[in-house]
Amino acid sequence: MKKESSITVKYQRILFPILIFGIFSSCSTSSVKESGWEQVPEILKQIVPPTFPTKDFNISEYGAVGDGKTDCTDAFKKAIDVCHSEGGGRVVVPEGIYLTGAIHLKSNVNLHVKKDATILFSQDYKKYLPVVYTRFEGVECMNYSPFIYAYEQENLAITGTGTLDGQADNTIWWPWKGRSAYGWEKDQTDQRLDRDELFQMAEEGVPVNERIFGEGHYLRPNFIQPYKCKNILIEDVTIRRSPMWEIHPVLCENVTVQKVRVISHGPNNDGCNPESCQNVLIKECYFDTGDDCIAIKSGRNADGRRVNVPSENIIIQNCTMKDGHGGVVIGSEISGSCRNVFAENCTMDSPNLDRALRIKTNSLRGGIVENIYMRNITVGEVSDAIIRVYFHYEKGDVGKHTPIVRNIYVSNVTSQKSKYALMLDGYERSLISNVNIEQCQFDGVEKGNILNHVSNLKMKNVYINGQLQ
Repeated sequence: MKKESSITVKYQRILFPILIFGIFSSCSTSSVKESGWEQVPEILKQIVPPTFPTKDFNISEYGAVGDGKTDCTDAFKKAIDVCHSEGGGRVVVPEGIYLTGAIHLKSNVNLHVKKDATILFSQDYKKYLPVVYTRFEGVECMNYSPFIYAYEQENLAITGTGTLDGQADNTIWWPWKGRSAYGWEKDQTDQRLDRDELFQMAEEGVPVNERIFGEGHYLRPNFIQPYKCKNILIEDVTIRRSPMWEIHPVLCENVTVQKVRVISHGPNNDGCNPESCQNVLIKECYFDTGDDCIAIKSGRNADGRRVNVPSENIIIQNCTMKDGHGGVVIGSEISGSCRNVFAENCTMDSPNLDRALRIKTNSLRGGIVENIYMRNITVGEVSDAIIRVYFHYEKGDVGKHTPIVRNIYVSNVTSQKSKYALMLDGYERSLISNVNIEQCQFDGVEKGNILNHVSNLKMKNVYINGQLQ
């Protein structure tokens, strides 16, 4: 006989102070099924990868030499310029190793990296100047160019089974984090002062074109960043050794990231971070990262509220998550809000993967996170919690912008090992509300659930260590 009941005391631990309402209310099948999955086909119809004319522009014909030593920056620029001016096509990177600085894509250009081809990004910081309009941790500024960048362009692609290698390591880029684990040494300059200055500029409303960093400063660029672009495809490539975030579309529409491999273990080496984007598909990708595998964002604090564009209609399918702080993550830079996230048919498994689903925020961020759906997820091992919602990230509850998290639907998730099944930690004045968990089995759970300031948690056919909750 199927049973609907509260979590037994043996597997539940409550934080103090606490205010929990309606946690173990009965849960009808119809209430959980009203979860929005029927929206997915309609959203997918709106996500259409760009197509390109059948014309190739081989970078070798524009002066590129694949010896790993010759600077090919100008060759990439010439090939892209000609491809764009002639109506578009593929800029082809043939077999070889091509050293370059920043690559700036233009409309109707598909940067196609052939098998056994590597784009090797220079370790010379000046190759990422002049500064461009970008974001650093959710705040707009003028900074070093991302390695592959586009601004206000349409119909862009990075394709092919080759490799993008950022050459970041404990001697270049990573020490700027300011941690000895990444090569930083005492008295060495790092990002902390610049980071604080940028965040303060944003709080004071300094215009973006006056927030100038770049040379003489230490804010790391991201690897791939289309900014205010439409119709984007990133497919098949392998990405390694990034300064920080790997794939970071900002204020973009119609984005497809599929069959991409991200293998990079540096600081803040998130795999794919759509920020303030609409209609995004992340499909059949592999993430082995030094930070979150996928992290959905929408701006930080005052700057996020100024821009005020949510991330919405994000679909994640058939991905594999190995190492990372979280498999599917929302936040912490989430001030512009987030809605309609669907993750399904993914595998997550590593002692170095902390969580499966993670939402992180605080009262400096604010914003609304709602309509988050996860189903058919196989978790082998994570080191922390399967589901983690946390309102006390970083500085905690010290701001005036109370976050809201509501409408979370999780079904058919299995796990073999974790410290917790659920860690839900809201505010007394802002309860984590309407959390629906159905047909889940969490085994090898070390500790009881942490439930702090949660309203209307519904569970049906949920087993923890073999016990029906």
